[in-house]
Amino acid sequence: MSIEFTVFKGSANEGIVESKTRRDAPRGNEVLVKITHSGICGTDEHYKHADMVLGHEGVGTVEQIGDRVTQFKVGDVVGWGWNHKTCGECEQCLLGQDQYCPNREQYGTHNHHQGSFGSHAIWDASFLFKVPDSIAPEHAAPLMCGGATVFEVIEAYNIRPTQRVGVVGIGGLGHLAIHARRRCTLARRSSTSRKASSALTWPPLDHLMVTTSFLPDWKPFLSAMKPKGTIYPLTVSASDLVIPILPIVLAGINIQGTTVAARSVHKRMLDFAARNHIKPVIEEFPLTRSGVEEGMARLREGKIRYRGVLVAA
Repeated sequence: MSIEFTVFKGSANEGIVESKTRRDAPRGNEVLVKITHSGICGTDEHYKHADMVLGHEGVGTVEQIGDRVTQFKVGDVVGWGWNHKTCGECEQCLLGQDQYCPNREQYGTHNHHQGSFGSHAIWDASFLFKVPDSIAPEHAAPLMCGGATVFEVIEAYNIRPTQRVGVVGIGGLGHLAIHARRRCTLARRSSTSRKASSALTWPPLDHLMVTTSFLPDWKPFLSAMKPKGTIYPLTVSASDLVIPILPIVLAGINIQGTTVAARSVHKRMLDFAARNHIKPVIEEFPLTRSGVEEGMARLREGKIRYRGVLVAA
């Protein structure tokens, strides 16, 4: 038996196309999810020109399960993020860093026929996450990529409560970093200005998360760091990283690349969000073609405060 569902795709002219896709019913370790909510992430903009289903911050209810699925049951609320599958055998997988698996399947490169901008999706149960009962699905959706990305920085790089942390770019990703790290030292930076801010007068920082939608002028930030401090460029951009080398060398500053969380960290992030009542600030749009277009337009114009969420009727 096959299942037909509605999806919303990008296109060569960057318009949103409503389409139908058909999949076999879930078998083995697969789960059919009826999508109720989807976050709108800046990365979705990178693929709006592609003939693929958009969206990777999905939340919904389990409708069917394959015969090998044991961790979920029909009616459970689950979510998924950037990664869809890994090999489970390479060094990175065995180290618990499966987000760096060289054989991973992920948004943008695999499974172009389905995503979270749609009515349903069928995923490997091992890459679905149970949403805690205390987290509303509309708040869970932005956590599936944005929340996991900033939590990975905090946990993987051992950011301690006594250390001073800065966040640049108080948008969708940056405001989640603030929620996750309540006692940050913050610097605001306009998402529309590419000039270095003259207002960065913060005390020296141990850690700095850069969550702007573009690569900034790095000079002011280098001077704001403590010796041996670490900068995390979380911007997804195809541009080159152009940064003065001398301040980095003289102060021993680290530039640390990082991506979405490993599955184990992702699960801890959801537990942390539930315990600490973390609720992203969201704007809702209908999960329709016009709703996707409106939400992505507002994201592109920098008008969303702070995460867009598509909601199924």
